[in-house]
Amino acid sequence: MTAAEVAAPSRGRGGASASILSYATLLLIGILAFAIRLFSVIKYESVIHEFDPYFNYRVTQYLSKAGIYEFWNWFDDRTWYPLGRVIGGTVYPGLTLTAGTMWWVANSLNIPLSVETACVFTAPIFSAFAAWSTYALTKEVKGVGAGLTAAALIAMVPSYISRSVAGSYDNEGVAIFALVFTFYLYLKTLNTGSLFYATLNALAYFYMVCSWGGYTFIINLIPMHVLLCIVTGRYSSRLYIAYSPLVILGTLLAALVPVVGFNAVMTSEHFASFLVFVILQVVAIVYYIKRILSPKAFRVAVAVVLTVGAVFALTLIAVLIAMVATSPTKGWSGRSLSLLDPTYASKYIPIIASVSEHQPPTWPSYFMDINILAFLVPAGVIACFLPLSDSSTFVVLYLVTAVYFSGVMVRLMLVLAPAACIMSGIALSEAFATFTLSVKYQIELPDPPAPQVAPVKQTGSGATSETSAATVAADLAKEKSLSEKGKETLRERPKRSRKKEKESAAEKSVAKKVSKRKASKVLPLEASAVGIVLLLLLVSFYVIHCVWAAAEAYSAPSIVLTSHTADGMHVFDDFREAYAWLSHNTEEDDKVASWWDYGYQTTAMANRTVIVDNNTWNNTHIATVGMAMSSPERQAWEIYQTLDVKYVFVIFGGLVGYPSDDINKFLWMVRIGGGVFPHIKEADYLRDGQYRIDGQATPTMLNSLMYKLSYYRFAEATMDGKGYDRVRRTEIGKKVFKLTHFEEVFTTHHWMVRIYKLKPPKNRLRGKNKRKTKPIAKKSKPSSSTKSPGRRS
Repeated sequence: MTAAEVAAPSRGRGGASASILSYATLLLIGILAFAIRLFSVIKYESVIHEFDPYFNYRVTQYLSKAGIYEFWNWFDDRTWYPLGRVIGGTVYPGLTLTAGTMWWVANSLNIPLSVETACVFTAPIFSAFAAWSTYALTKEVKGVGAGLTAAALIAMVPSYISRSVAGSYDNEGVAIFALVFTFYLYLKTLNTGSLFYATLNALAYFYMVCSWGGYTFIINLIPMHVLLCIVTGRYSSRLYIAYSPLVILGTLLAALVPVVGFNAVMTSEHFASFLVFVILQVVAIVYYIKRILSPKAFRVAVAVVLTVGAVFALTLIAVLIAMVATSPTKGWSGRSLSLLDPTYASKYIPIIASVSEHQPPTWPSYFMDINILAFLVPAGVIACFLPLSDSSTFVVLYLVTAVYFSGVMVRLMLVLAPAACIMSGIALSEAFATFTLSVKYQIELPDPPAPQVAPVKQTGSGATSETSAATVAADLAKEKSLSEKGKETLRERPKRSRKKEKESAAEKSVAKKVSKRKASKVLPLEASAVGIVLLLLLVSFYVIHCVWAAAEAYSAPSIVLTSHTADGMHVFDDFREAYAWLSHNTEEDDKVASWWDYGYQTTAMANRTVIVDNNTWNNTHIATVGMAMSSPERQAWEIYQTLDVKYVFVIFGGLVGYPSDDINKFLWMVRIGGGVFPHIKEADYLRDGQYRIDGQATPTMLNSLMYKLSYYRFAEATMDGKGYDRVRRTEIGKKVFKLTHFEEVFTTHHWMVRIYKLKPPKNRLRGKNKRKTKPIAKKSKPSSSTKSPGRRS
C-alpha cells in the first residue's frame, strides 16, 4: 500500500481537512528548517563564515551601492595584483542577486535591514524553500505522505546544514533549492505533459546556472533519464515536452550568464544533452510516421529517417570532436575530469587536489552527514520499483549518480543529501503506512461468530429434539419466502434501479479485491506495534543527531574559533584581530601576500590588495607565491619585491594547537610551485620520505621562508623555551635565528597570525668607490719623493 493509495480516500471524505493539515505541516517544516540553522547566531554572533562567503558578501555590498549595471562591468583591482579581475564576468551571480533583491525589497518596505544581515540569513531562508521543493518532488513520485516525510528529513539533514547555517553565505545555500526545484518541474512536466511547466523548468534551470557551477549535473542527469526511457520503450509525448524546451530554452538562457557564455554549447559537459536531443527528435519522427503510414510504408520511412538521423548524428559528433580536439583536456574542465577520474587532480592539477573539500570522503563522514538515511535508502529504492514509473526511475538514477560523485569528492555529499532524503522519505512512508494499516485492519476485524451449541439429547423425553426440528423448518420456510419476495421485487423494479444495483455490485467486488490486497499486506498486531515503536526510535535518533550537528559541529564560524577545557570555553579571535591591524596600520594601497586561502578575507575585512585569492583562476600566480614561501629568505624577498609586496603574513597553530595552519599546508605550496618552476622539488623538503620540522628536517626546509616566518621567536614564547609544536607534537629543529630581509610587525594574541614587513632595499652606489685625496699644489718640477695621486708605489 503506497502513500498515494492511503491519501486517496481522504480526498473523498475529508479532502479539505487533509489539505489544510498538509499545508500546516509544510509550514512547520519550513520553520524547522530555518530555526535549526540559527545556532551559529544564537551561540556566537551574526557574522559571515568561512572564506568564500566573504567574497560573496563583498560583491553584494558593491551591488547594493553601485547598482546592477556597474556590477556587470566591475573591474576589481584589489585582487590578483597586478592582474586584477573582472568580477561581473567571472562570478556566478545568482546568490548575489538573490541577497541583493532581498535587501532591496526589505528597504523598499522601510524595513531597516543591512546587507550583512541579508547575507547571513539567505541560506536559512532558502533551506525552507528546498524542503518545500523536496516535498513537491517526492509527491510526484510516491504521494503526499512520502513528500512530507522527505521534506522533514531534508530540513534537518547535517550534510545540507553544513552549507546553509546562518552566516554560510555560499553558492550552495541557494543552489540546492534550485537543483531540487528544477528536478520537480521536470517530473511535473513529465507527468502532465504541460508546456507551461516545461517553460518553468527552463527558467528554474537558468536560475541554477546563475547560482552554481554544479548545474552541469542537471544537464547531464536529465539526458541520461531521457535516454533510459527511450531505450526501455517508455517514450511518450510527455517525455518530448519535458526535455526539448529544456535543452533549447535552457541553453539559450544559460549562454546569457557571463561566466558561462559560449561554454554552454562548446564544452564537453554539455554535449550529452545535445546528442540525446537529436536522438529524441529521431524517435519522435519515427513514432509520428508510424501513426500516419501503413506498415509497409512505415518500414521504408523508418529506414530513411534512421539513415538521415545517423548521418546527422555522426556529423554532429564530428563537429563536436573537431571543436574540442585542440583542447588538451578535450573540452572538459579540471574539476569535471577529477570527477570522472579521481586520480586526475593529484597527477596534473595539485591546486584542485590541495583543497580539503575535493578529497574523497571516509565512511564515518557518510554517517555524520546523512546518518540513518544511509540504511533507509535501499528500502526506498525497492519501494520505487513497486510499481515502476518514469518519476521513480528518475529518482533512482539521481541517487545512483549522486552516490558515485559523493564518493569521489566530499563536497558533493551535498548533492547526495536530497536524493537520500527522498528515498528515505519513501521508505519511512511506506513502512508507516504498512504498520498503521495492519493495526487498523486488526482492530476493525469483526469478532469470530460464536460456535453453535448442538442440541442436548434428553433420555427422559423427545421434547428438545422436536423443538429444534421445528425451529429449523421455520427458518427454511422464512428464507424461502424472502427469496420469492426478492424475485418478485426484481421483476417489478425498473431498469434504472437494476443498473444501479449492478454498479453497486461492481463497487463491492472492487472493495473485496482491495480488502484482499490489504489482507495480503497485513502483519500481526504485535509485530506492527513493535515496528512502529522501532521506526519512532530510529527517527528520534536522527533528530537528536541532526540537532547536535547543527548546534555543535557546524555552527562555529571558522573565523572565530573556540575550545573547551577544564577552565571553560576559550575564544580565539586572532583572524579578525590581524585583519583589523592591517586595516588600521597599513597604507590603503599596500599589497599583502599570503597563501591563497586567505585572499578573500583579506580583501573583504582588511580592504587591502592581495596577490592571490580563493578564485584560483591563475595557477602560475599561485605557483609564484608558493615558490616564494618555499625559497630561502633572500630569494623570497626578491620575488616579493617584483610583485610590489609590502606585507606578508602566515597562519601558525603550533602554540595553541590549531591544525589548519600554513606549516601543514606547506607541502601543497611546494607541489604547486614545483609544477610551474621545476627547480622546486618536493624531495628536498622531505627526510627519507617524511615531512619533518624537528632536528631531522632537511636544510632546505629549515631555511625556507615559511619555516622562518612561522617559527621566528617561537622558542621564546613556549614555557620551557624548547619550542615544542603542539600540532606536530615535536620540538622544532632550528630554534634561534635572525631575519635579514623581513621584520616582524605584529603577532596576534594566540600567535595564530604573524605579520611581517619587507625591509626596504639597501642604497646602492653607482660606479666604484674612489679614495678621497687632498688637492696638490702645482709645482714646476715635482720632487722625486712625491707620488702621483691614485697610483700605487
